[in-house]
Amino acid sequence: MLESLQQDLRLPPFLWNILLGCAALISGLVIKYLVAVVLKFTSRNVTDYSLVRSVLSRLGKPINYFLPMLVLNMVLPFMELDKKSMAVLSKLVEISLIMSFGFVLTGLVKVFEDFITHSYDLKKEDNLRERKMRTQLQFVRKLAISMIMVLTLCAILLSFENLRKIGAGLLTGVGVGGIIIGFAAQRSLANFLAGMQIAFTQPIRIDDVLVVEGEWGRVEEITLTYVVLGIWDQRKLILPINYFIEKPFQNWTRTGSAILGTAFLYLDYTAPIDLLRVEFERLLKDQPLWDKRVQVIQVTNITERTVEVRMLVSANSSGKAFDLRCYLREKMLAFIQEHHAYCLPKTRAAIEEGEHPLIQKQV
Repeated sequence: MLESLQQDLRLPPFLWNILLGCAALISGLVIKYLVAVVLKFTSRNVTDYSLVRSVLSRLGKPINYFLPMLVLNMVLPFMELDKKSMAVLSKLVEISLIMSFGFVLTGLVKVFEDFITHSYDLKKEDNLRERKMRTQLQFVRKLAISMIMVLTLCAILLSFENLRKIGAGLLTGVGVGGIIIGFAAQRSLANFLAGMQIAFTQPIRIDDVLVVEGEWGRVEEITLTYVVLGIWDQRKLILPINYFIEKPFQNWTRTGSAILGTAFLYLDYTAPIDLLRVEFERLLKDQPLWDKRVQVIQVTNITERTVEVRMLVSANSSGKAFDLRCYLREKMLAFIQEHHAYCLPKTRAAIEEGEHPLIQKQV
């Protein structure tokens, strides 16, 4: 059909080749545009996550390169070129097609990531399952994209006949070089293996609450070589990933986000513990920060001057537990000041008969 069209138009080969190439590129872009319009129409009423919207966002640019190259590759046999020029053009189109296909595969990985991210939302109160999936997803995504890039590069190199022969001749040298590089990059390889171990054994996960090096924070990112911990005051603590394999640390959300919290009061011996217990239970009764699992107020220690009263409560997350502890301290202190100020800590002194009035005995 194309040959008959050329004969009808009677165009010179140079102009025919340009026209055919431009038509191929434009037709590929038109096909992509029409598909995008149809997909946008199907998702026009969706306000939340949409798989179609994710496909358009992640695959839009890769398809812009892939479809024109695919159509151009299909019309190459109809171009009028000498053997040498055809070989060069075919090789360029082949390399471009391989590269654009690699970009398409990378986009598909990101579409899958968007789907899993939407399906496993971290905003839930008890998000243990979601944090497990997110941690594995982050590692698998980076590993998959790295493999796609390596395989794309290998496909391009193997498309050259001369490189195949050179590659076979250098196989032994590459093996020796790999061993040398392995010894030189032991620490990097250790970090990589530690990243794989953490991704699947999961001593830490995305959004876990950790206490590391005396700092409290949440896991924001786990890469192949390091972990980013967001500290409560918005600082970032960067740690090598093998730190979490070799050294101890606290994970407050290892098996769930629920946690216990304590708040202490230091009062005089005259403190009415039963009345304090009634007020403590009243404060918790309608408090949304409390998850209604644990509420205990006890005298946990007595010193020569004060009584230590511990309030033990539970909450769905460490953040809520912290706010609840602060709330109890403030309200209990206000209650004591207003109704039982006499039981605040005090220092007593007694003057014994017969002693100098300035000499006092402390009790």
